[in-house]
This record gives sequence, structure tokens and C-alpha cells, in this order.
Amino acid sequence: MTRIQRIRLLIAVTAAGLLLPWLFPRIPQDPGYHAFADTGPGWGIPNFWNVVSNLPFVLAGLAGLRALPGAPGKLPELELHYRIFFLGVLLTGLGSAYYHLNPDNLTLVWDRLPMTVAFVPLFTMVIGEHLDARLADRLLAPLLAAGMGSVGYWYWTETHGFGDLRPYALVQFLPMLLIPLILLLFPSRFDSTRPLWALIGWYALAKLLESFDRQILDLTGVIGGHPLKHVAAAIGTGCIAAALHRRRLRSREA
Repeated sequence: MTRIQRIRLLIAVTAAGLLLPWLFPRIPQDPGYHAFADTGPGWGIPNFWNVVSNLPFVLAGLAGLRALPGAPGKLPELELHYRIFFLGVLLTGLGSAYYHLNPDNLTLVWDRLPMTVAFVPLFTMVIGEHLDARLADRLLAPLLAAGMGSVGYWYWTETHGFGDLRPYALVQFLPMLLIPLILLLFPSRFDSTRPLWALIGWYALAKLLESFDRQILDLTGVIGGHPLKHVAAAIGTGCIAAALHRRRLRSREA
């Protein structure tokens, strides 16, 4: 398959992903979403495990930001993308902890906003490392605006009685569909893509843990699936921080 054919395939999958949600009815927020399995307090903190399990996000974000200056495993032209990604991860930890102190739709805004700030630059980083750094730069600002706008749109529709999660779902799930496709179709400028595959794997595990929140609490008797979801997702982002030290540009790029 030629590069042009691979680009056309990527464009076709992207277009299909953008159009598919609009073939279905709007998706309101499930009120039961806020009813997590583990609501036990600890050390005076309500919903203790769901709150404190966000600490790994903060640590992973700080580790990435600290590793960036002089890191051999980055493209200098994508410095802003890496920095916003790790900042988004850090803020995700703070926003999610705030949400879990008192879960409702309003506090959920402050959980979802920083997540979009992390998802978007992750996607543009992959574009920059595998396709074109200039394209990544052109996409960063509009995609960030679209991501944050999707959260604002969802909350506005919820408060007006016709909640619609479809734009936010696109921001969260379409990049996680396109990233592995890009990894398979286009070579990286680095000597390894294992950190990105590890991130994808940990993200998939996180979604699985989230889906079996109650069952995992019943099984362990100590902690639910949702706190473990936070830890798994943070480990995935930590793989990207570690990659800044471990991977190297291919010899032709050095």
C-alpha cells in the first residue's frame, strides 16, 4: 500500500468516525453514572478510594513535565504538544479528585475538561511523530477548542433537558481508534512505538475496570473497579513519560 493510499484510508476512517454518531439518537448522561460502587469514606475524605486513586495522574503529569527539558525521546518541534499533554494529565488528576468528592453533573465538567486537554495533544503528538509535525501544529488549537467545546455543549444540553454526549464521545474515543491505525500504517520517527501501544493497552484495561466497578468491589471486598481504572490509566500515561528517557530518534533522523 502506497503512502497516498494509507493517507486515504486514514481520512476515510476519520470521516466515518465523525459521521457515525450522528446516525443515532442523542445520548443523555445516565443519572446512574454518578453512583459508584465504592463510596466509603477514609481519613475524613468522602468516596476515599475514588478520590485518592487520582494521585497517580498527578505524579505521571509531573514526571512528564519534569522529563521534558533536554529529553532525547521527544521531537523539539512538538514541545508544546508534549507539555499540554502532561499538563492535561496532571489536571485530570485534580479535576477527577474534585468530581469524586461530590459526584454530579456540575463537578463532572471539571473531570472531563482536563481529559480533553490530555486526549487532544496525545493525538496530535502521534500525528506529528508519524505523519507531519506541521500538520500536528495546525490541528492542535482547533481540536483543543472542539474538545473543550464538546464538554460545554454536553453540560449546556443537560441543563436544558436534552443532554447529548455524542460530541464528547467523539473526542474521547475517536483518537483512541485512530492512534493504533496511525501506528500500523505509518512509521515512527523514533526507534520504538511500544510506549504508545502500552498506553493503548492500559487505556483498554481502564475501561474494562470501569465497566466492572461493582463486581470488582464484590470480589475484593476492599476496592472497586473505578479507582483501579484511575491507576491503570495513569500507568498508561506514565509510559509516555518514561518514553522521553528511553526511546531515540531513528539514525536517519539523528
